[in-house]
Amino acid sequence: MTATRVDGVAVVPAPERGRRRRVPFAHAVRLPPPRQAAVTAARATRAWARRPSGRLTVPGVFLLVLVAATAAAGALLVPATIRGSRPVADVTAAPTVALPPAVPLDPQPTGPLPTGLMPTAPLPTGAFPSGGMPTGPAVGPTTGGRPSDSLAAWAQQVGAKVKIPAAAVQAYGYAELMLAQTNRSCALSWTTLAAIGQVESGHGSANGARLGSDGKALPQIIGLPLDGNGGRMRIIDTDRGLLDKDSTFDRAIGPMQFIPTTWQEIGADADNDGVKDPHDLDDAALAAGNYLCKGGRNLSIPGDWWNAILSYNDVRRYAQAVYNTADRYGRASRT
Repeated sequence: MTATRVDGVAVVPAPERGRRRRVPFAHAVRLPPPRQAAVTAARATRAWARRPSGRLTVPGVFLLVLVAATAAAGALLVPATIRGSRPVADVTAAPTVALPPAVPLDPQPTGPLPTGLMPTAPLPTGAFPSGGMPTGPAVGPTTGGRPSDSLAAWAQQVGAKVKIPAAAVQAYGYAELMLAQTNRSCALSWTTLAAIGQVESGHGSANGARLGSDGKALPQIIGLPLDGNGGRMRIIDTDRGLLDKDSTFDRAIGPMQFIPTTWQEIGADADNDGVKDPHDLDDAALAAGNYLCKGGRNLSIPGDWWNAILSYNDVRRYAQAVYNTADRYGRASRT
């Protein structure tokens, strides 16, 4: 650009419009398109992962993410599982004892725990193997009737007082005697088993069934489907209908109304016929006793007794009905 002089003064002509000189901005950053940036980042990450430092770091980061995801899932699922614990039985087979009104209950009974006249007959020799509890088919069938027949005279006497069929009293009393040998610290009384048997099925008489002299309830007592209706639990079939004849939902079964999964866990063979039969009150009463005594419970302690009954069926009105019935049996048996 040249300067001219006008009257001796140097004049610089003005720059032409439209030709502004662009000065680059020092901090401007040109960003590539998003797709190109992603491809570039992926290539850089892959190249870094092939280096020694990347080979050590990538598995560690992956493992850390996996542990965090597992912990998060556990925080959600474990509490839900604990809250969804299942009781043993469900009262769906027309119980013969009306449950009391739903009122707040004192978790500790105000009076002594229910007990009854103790069975006095000794256990028959060879009633169970030398190791303790019957083990099912390994025991093999026995001859000469039910092992609990040794309590027949006692059962006749007590049954008349408490108005329970003698065949049922035998089963309850025999379970008490067996547990006195195999789990003495539990201190289970037959009156508790009898009360559960009454509330659950009227001692094997619910749904038109009849308890035979062999302790078996026929026709088989099977409760309503546990489909979530009518206040019942919802339990999808677990035994393919093998025990409860229902391949859609589980149903409570037998005089003591066991849920199939619980029976598969705790079922017993009290009469040594080689079968663990939930429809046989001998087997069902012993299994119920085993369940009530789980976890080192001492049923002569009020807190343990209530916890045991609520573990069988987690309904406080149910537990109160069992207590009232057991107490009535205990008082009547001692008259």
